[in-house]
Amino acid sequence: MDFLEVTAKSEGPSKEVLMHDDREWFWGSRIRNRDNRLVWYWLFRCLALPLLAALVCSPAAAQLDTTCHLFVPTHKSNSVAVIDAWTDQLLAVIPVQFQPLAVAVTPNGAFVYVTNSGWPVGSNSVSVIDAASNTVVATVPVGSFPVGVAVTPNGAFAYVANLNSNSVSVISTVSNTVTTTVWLPLGSSGPWGLAITPNGAFAYVTNLNSNNVSVIDTATNTVVATVPVGSGPVAVAITPNSAFAYVTNQSSDNVSVINTATNTVVATVPVVSGSSNSGPYAVAITLDGAFAYVANSAASTVSVIDTATNMVITTIGGVGSAPHGVAMDGRFAYVTSEMSNTVSVIDMSTNTVVDTMQGVALLPEGIAIQAYQGVQSRAYPCRNLGG
Repeated sequence: MDFLEVTAKSEGPSKEVLMHDDREWFWGSRIRNRDNRLVWYWLFRCLALPLLAALVCSPAAAQLDTTCHLFVPTHKSNSVAVIDAWTDQLLAVIPVQFQPLAVAVTPNGAFVYVTNSGWPVGSNSVSVIDAASNTVVATVPVGSFPVGVAVTPNGAFAYVANLNSNSVSVISTVSNTVTTTVWLPLGSSGPWGLAITPNGAFAYVTNLNSNNVSVIDTATNTVVATVPVGSGPVAVAITPNSAFAYVTNQSSDNVSVINTATNTVVATVPVVSGSSNSGPYAVAITLDGAFAYVANSAASTVSVIDTATNMVITTIGGVGSAPHGVAMDGRFAYVTSEMSNTVSVIDMSTNTVVDTMQGVALLPEGIAIQAYQGVQSRAYPCRNLGG
């Protein structure tokens, strides 16, 4: 679904998990003492099992856990595809309501929130998925044409941007009910994308129709600032230190960089490739805050912005047609391509596409990662690096 349609209507590719083989150590290592050989041998055997258990449960071993799933709303299939990022396998297809667009995972990885835009039948809801069972456990009514969704860092609330209501619904993740509705002020309309600062203090909402960004204080759920940006702002992502917000302006072919301390635009980054329009649509920022990856829907490319210089350092092709979503772990970026029905995997160490997941379903939109132990494990790559 492109912009015009919306506005008119309203290391390696190895798949194995390579773990150290402890069998030779376990069976071959013996304390050979001529007088007490048998005693030491069995003492060592008894101690080895707890040691192995401790090794498996250690944080360092968590990077090899296979619980690393991608949740992809498929706009025309009225469902969410669940993909194993280790193996590229489609694990489940979860029916939701009409025309899901965006997705967010709670910090503990337990639940997934999906917006159902519902045009033209008007489902106007958020589906709540239990990530353990891949089933919908709640459906929450929100405003008209919900699009962007983000969960607070403490996991207590989900914020939802309602395009046609000019509002943001605040859902309690405990009760799965809307506890507050934040109405945007006059001069701000068409809320689309939404992101919450990592410190949890503010929510940034892109207003597609009014070319600005609303800043919501999450303590009071009031709009405290309005920031003019480029034309057709779609998505927003915030640096890990909460200092800057990056906003994709689809119709301007650029990205606005907002200083969150002053709520002013401090840089505008063009992402036009040659004479062609790029249509920057989605954006995600690396865990170290060094780079912003921008999916260009019109150009079917991904621009990589160095956040220190706010310049595009490379443009990645081969991601499929009309990329609309970007999510990251510590090494790879996952890009959904709406018109190709694919998820492309970019190795961010080389900025090349290393894999393409085919047959996701019809018109994949957003994407989110549900990883082992939630946010903390995202410092580890979801895909095997060969050991």
